[in-house]
Amino acid sequence: MWQVEDIIRAYGCDADRLAAEYVPRFTQYTPQQQKELAQWYADLVEMMRSEGVMQSGHLQINKNIILLLTDLHNEVLKSPKHPFYSAAYYKALPFIVEIRSRGNNKEVPELENCFEALYGLMLLRLQKKEISAETLKAVEAITQMLGLLAGLYKQEKEGSLEL
Repeated sequence: MWQVEDIIRAYGCDADRLAAEYVPRFTQYTPQQQKELAQWYADLVEMMRSEGVMQSGHLQINKNIILLLTDLHNEVLKSPKHPFYSAAYYKALPFIVEIRSRGNNKEVPELENCFEALYGLMLLRLQKKEISAETLKAVEAITQMLGLLAGLYKQEKEGSLEL
């Protein structure tokens, strides 16, 4: 979703421009699907306007997901039933600490820092910039942890997660 927010910003938070210039790129979509996609972008543009995140920041729905995942993360870490997740977290923790020490906003949840790191890597790859071995090592550890958390989140949504 952060990429979607950035795409909207790249089009000047203009729903008409998105509908005319961006949505037609989805050639695999039917005209009805493109119409629905254009409406989805228009709704997001309005949400970004009303929440004051047209220049920077994230939509509240995205913040809420981070908070839900953070709550789950904390509960799982307290539970002795998920040692693999705890091990993955402690493997990623030195990288998370380093990322947080470099960031401007230390008030955001650790998981937001993790997602920012993954998004940053994606942007570097899109720009075809060199990525250091240390960065790749950090992203690998973070990706492993977030992958496990995603599985736990799915279990929680299905009602099968035991804590």
